[in-house]
Amino acid sequence: MAFFRNFYYGWVIVLIAGLGVFFSGPGQTYSNSAFIDQYINEFGWSRSQVSGLYSTATLIAGIAMIFIGRFIDRFGQRAMMVTIGTLFGIACLFNSIVSSMWMLMIGFFLIRLLGQGSMTLIPNTLVAQWFVKKRGVAFSIMTLGSFASAMSLPIINTWLINTWDWRFAWQFWGILLLFVFVPIAFFGVRNKPEDMGLSPDGPSTGKETMKRSVPGMKLKEAEQDWTLQEAKKTKAFWAILVCVGIPAMVNTGITFHIISIFGSNGLSPEIAAMVLSLMAIVGIPMSFVSGYVTDKIQTNYLLLVIFLIEIILLLMLLVTSSFWLALLFGIVWGIANGLERISLNVIWPNYFGRKHIGSINGVGVTITVIGSSLGPLPFGIGYDLFHSYTPVLLATLVFPIIGVVCALIAKKPDKSQIAKAHS
Repeated sequence: MAFFRNFYYGWVIVLIAGLGVFFSGPGQTYSNSAFIDQYINEFGWSRSQVSGLYSTATLIAGIAMIFIGRFIDRFGQRAMMVTIGTLFGIACLFNSIVSSMWMLMIGFFLIRLLGQGSMTLIPNTLVAQWFVKKRGVAFSIMTLGSFASAMSLPIINTWLINTWDWRFAWQFWGILLLFVFVPIAFFGVRNKPEDMGLSPDGPSTGKETMKRSVPGMKLKEAEQDWTLQEAKKTKAFWAILVCVGIPAMVNTGITFHIISIFGSNGLSPEIAAMVLSLMAIVGIPMSFVSGYVTDKIQTNYLLLVIFLIEIILLLMLLVTSSFWLALLFGIVWGIANGLERISLNVIWPNYFGRKHIGSINGVGVTITVIGSSLGPLPFGIGYDLFHSYTPVLLATLVFPIIGVVCALIAKKPDKSQIAKAHS
C-alpha cells in the first residue's frame, strides 16, 4: 500500500508519452522507406517523382506545425493527443487507398504533419509538464519508444508487405492507432500534475526538500514561464533553433543516402543497414546517460558536444571503407543520436518553462521537420555534380561549425535581464 501511496502518476504519463512517440513511426522516414518501391512498382511512378512529393509534403507539414504547438497550449495535451491520434489513424487508412499522385501527396502531408511532427511534439510537451528536476531521466525513458519504433517498424512493415501487401500494412497501423493508442490516451493522459492535486516530479523526501530549498533563486529561475513572443526576444531562442535544425538536416541527409555513400566507399548495403541498426542500439543507453547529464549540467554544453561529434562523423564518412570503420562510425553516430534526442527536447522547457511549451517547442519541431525535408537534396545534387560525396561532405562541415557557435551563444536567459534590456 505504501508503494501506491508514494507512486507518482507522472511515470504513467511517461509510458503513455513513450507509446505516443512509438506510434509516430508510420509518419517517420524509417517506416515510409518500406513503401517507396511499392508505389514505384505498382503505379509506374519514378523515384524522383515519389521523392519530390515526399520532400514537398514534409516541407508544408513542417510549416503547419506552428499551429499544432499553439493548439496544444490552448486545448491541452490530452485533447490534442486523442484528436491527433484519431486523425493519424484515419490518415494511415487513407494511405492504404491512394491511387494517384495527388492522393499520395495528401497522404504524405497528413502522415508527416500528424505522425512525424505532432505525435512527437505532444509527448515532449506532456512530459515537460510533469517533470522539472527529473526531466532528463523522464525524457530518457520516453525516448525508448522512439528507439523501439525505429528498430521494429521497418521489420514489421517488410513482413506485413511480404505476407499481405502494402495497403494492408497501412490499415494495420491505422487500426492500432484508433483502437489501441487513442483509448489509452483518452483514459490515461492528464495535462499536468496540478490537475490531479500533485506537484511536478512527485513526492519528495525531507532531504530532497532541503536540497531544493537552499538554491531557492535557482529553482525560481528554472520555473520562469515565457510566452513565445518573450522567448523570441532572446538570443538563446534563435540560437537553439539553429541547433535544432542542423542535426535534423545533416542526419536526414546521411540516413537517406547512407547506402549510396557506403557503396561509393566499397561497402555493401547490408553493412549500411547494420550501421543504422547499431546507431539505434547504441542510442538507447546513451539517451539515459544524456538524461542524467542534462539534469546536472547546462544543456547548451551538451549541444556543443553533439556538434563536435557531428564534425567527427562527417570526416569519418570520408574514410569509412572497411567493416571495422563502419562499425566505429555506427557507434559514434549512436552516441550523437542519443545525446540529441534528449538535449534538443529538454532545452525548451528548461529554458522557457512549462506554461507555453506547446507554442515554443512547436516552432522547434517546425524547424526540425523543415530541416529534415531539406537534408537529402544537397547530398543528391552534390553527388550528381561531382560523382562523389567528398565535396558535399566537406561543405556540410560548415553547418556543425555554425552549430558550435550557436551552442555557445545559447545560454539560459533570465527574464529580469530581458525586461531591463527592453525597458
